[in-house]
Amino acid sequence: MENLPLLVPLVIFAPALGAIINFFFGARLEEKWSGYIGCFASIFAFIVSLLLLTWVTGTNGAAAVVNPPFFDGWLRIESIGLDISWQMRVDSLSVTMMLVVTGVGSLIHLYARGYMHGDPGYPRFFAYLNMFLAFMLVLVTANNFLMLFVGWEGVGLCSFLLIGFWWDKKAPEGWKNSNAARKAFIINRVGDFGLLMAMFLIFWTFGTLDFYKAGELPNTEAKYLVHWREHNGLMAHQEEAAGDDGHDAKVECVPADVSHAADDSHAEDAANPLANDIRALYCDNHRFDTELLGVFGQTTERFGAGESVDFGSFEMAFEDVIFLIALFMLLGVTGKSAQIPLFVWLPDAMAGPTPVSALIHAATMVTAGVYLMVRANVFLWELNHAGYVLGLIITLVGAGTAIAAGYIALGQWDIKRVLAYSTISQLGFMVAAVGIGAYVAAMFHLVTHAVFKALLFLGSGSVIHGVEHGHHHTHEHGHGDDHDDHADAFDPQDMRNMGGLRKRMPITYLTYLVGTLGLAGIFPFAGFWSKDEILADAWFEGFELNSTSGFIALAVLLAAAAFTAFYMWRQVVLVFFDKPRSEAAEHAPESNGAMLLPLIVLAIFTCVIGFINVPKATPIFDGIYHPYEFKYFLEHSLVSVSRGHSLDFNLLIAGIALALGIASIMVAHRVYKGKGLASGNRDQLETQAPARGLFRLANARLYWDEAYTAFIEAPFNRLAGFLADRVDWDFLHDYFHDRVIKRGFDSIAEILSKPIDLGIVDGAVNGVGVFVQRAADWMRRSQTGYVRLYAVVLFIGVVAVILLMLIPFIQILLQSGS
Repeated sequence: MENLPLLVPLVIFAPALGAIINFFFGARLEEKWSGYIGCFASIFAFIVSLLLLTWVTGTNGAAAVVNPPFFDGWLRIESIGLDISWQMRVDSLSVTMMLVVTGVGSLIHLYARGYMHGDPGYPRFFAYLNMFLAFMLVLVTANNFLMLFVGWEGVGLCSFLLIGFWWDKKAPEGWKNSNAARKAFIINRVGDFGLLMAMFLIFWTFGTLDFYKAGELPNTEAKYLVHWREHNGLMAHQEEAAGDDGHDAKVECVPADVSHAADDSHAEDAANPLANDIRALYCDNHRFDTELLGVFGQTTERFGAGESVDFGSFEMAFEDVIFLIALFMLLGVTGKSAQIPLFVWLPDAMAGPTPVSALIHAATMVTAGVYLMVRANVFLWELNHAGYVLGLIITLVGAGTAIAAGYIALGQWDIKRVLAYSTISQLGFMVAAVGIGAYVAAMFHLVTHAVFKALLFLGSGSVIHGVEHGHHHTHEHGHGDDHDDHADAFDPQDMRNMGGLRKRMPITYLTYLVGTLGLAGIFPFAGFWSKDEILADAWFEGFELNSTSGFIALAVLLAAAAFTAFYMWRQVVLVFFDKPRSEAAEHAPESNGAMLLPLIVLAIFTCVIGFINVPKATPIFDGIYHPYEFKYFLEHSLVSVSRGHSLDFNLLIAGIALALGIASIMVAHRVYKGKGLASGNRDQLETQAPARGLFRLANARLYWDEAYTAFIEAPFNRLAGFLADRVDWDFLHDYFHDRVIKRGFDSIAEILSKPIDLGIVDGAVNGVGVFVQRAADWMRRSQTGYVRLYAVVLFIGVVAVILLMLIPFIQILLQSGS
């Protein structure tokens, strides 16, 4: 049991190996084997995640840091003291994300086996899917920001590959797919700049990128709410002295395996009701040097201590640096989790195959930003309690995104695009929850949303699959590959081409209905519990704590919840009710078993998964389920637990939200049921004078893309055109290169080649040759060919040699004679 955390590398290794096999050898395998490999890799990772869950629950929430083999000293520069390890963290938060990613991801893999049947890129598709899971699991298992960033960039790369998977289709669809992929990639790079800047500041400020160091206690001086008997496994507690209210208890933090059952503490606990309920405990990391703590431990120790951070030419207060780090993180979140103003890439991501849409929107990619903020909750908690407006900023971003995307979804015709804007809206709910400090509520909604949004996307894929087959049938193409290109402009994703599918596709309809009710927050489905918990926390923050963030979140999110119920029921009526509006819908068959099985499983989970965090004092359920089980599970990973999370069931908020949802469904049913579309394939709202302008505004997506085109893309293109045509081509190429550089080079070359090379260098060489030639001509005259002349010359030479030999003796005789 104690060695189970050592299995965590397999969570990444299994899908990574599946991706490698399919990528390099998939073309040689049969289609079914590529699917088997991809599905087995994902399911195996899910099984390992379940084993890690048993370890975390069996140790009452203990955390472990694992150093995989072969990765010791991942980045190590001893000269500057840099040592960043590839460390994997196993705690309740990371295990929650592992289960979501691998559980939902496995069902999507199983679904994709049927959906992608016959596609020529089948092995490559499963390689990309496995790689997507692997990078997302790197992100959620990381124990430091750099490893998290590797996964962060990896899922961005995989989204680019999968959104543009059908880039090779005939124009204009192929161009549309590739443009959507590039749009997602570029916009996410803007957000990634924010996370990079946050990481640079974190490393400069703390000297490390680790979340927590080995042996460090995650809960520090900050007040940490724990369930003392059943749910606190991070450490054991030994009470030395306590005040009357129990909140002044001095607690010694000792390892969790130290037994304290031999003392009489249980008797004291019986006398103190706080010991059996929720106790505010204080634990700290004072036994460590601050430099030995991770980023979050140092934050708690140094926050409010009057420290400053030296940036060389200037200094900043420590608290201001943390605020700047959090703002840069928020920029990263707006890109990855599709928040205002960087959400425009996510609707276009529908260009990829439907399993890709489900994977991006439910289990991976977009949830990364929410996870990052929850993991970095120490920063947010400290800043909010120090009076910074960070919580208000995050709430405005999240709530604004929720209402804007929900409104846009009202006017969309593409079945997947409606769900895409729904995802953006629900992500806004999660981000707003983080803004008001409801970290557990944000994670709870992330989990439930992953289930019913995967169900809805896979259900929409089933509908599209059926409509495409119906279209093929009517055009005598049989039931072959559903991804073939056709010359006509029929759009199988347009809800105006659907209708009446309830009878043609009954299982798809029933499961889609369950997902719709879950997303709309109708009792007792999953969305009712998770969405209402966010609203209840907003109520508490606003009316009990008089927080502006709480009031804003409550009002805006209630309106967004009403929009959600309306546009989802509009979609159900237009797709499944009334008469078919096209021959394709009349002949649409039910999907195959490989596609229906994941839908049924997800529908069952949509019905039951909300019960993992039922509030206290909930009618009917009180006494049946342990209240806030998911909250108790997560609090071991979260230093800061929202004050609103310990609230009892808020019947007023639940009633208001449920009434809004039901009323919105009834209004949508009255507007569309039995009426379908107005003349000219127009929406019924377009025929109503008061709603006509509002619908057109929603249909135009609030002109958000047009605004980007007018104020960002068009100026950028004009600037790029000016730099390319005028600066680079006309000035640098035509003028500077041709006139300045080329002409200057030609002039210098002319001087070097003629006066210098030809005149001086060649003249000197040629002059030597002329001198040698003339000397040779003069000396040649002495060669007459007469022997007598040669004898005279030889005689003269001999006489000259003898004279030269006698000169020294003559000089000696002359000197002696004198």
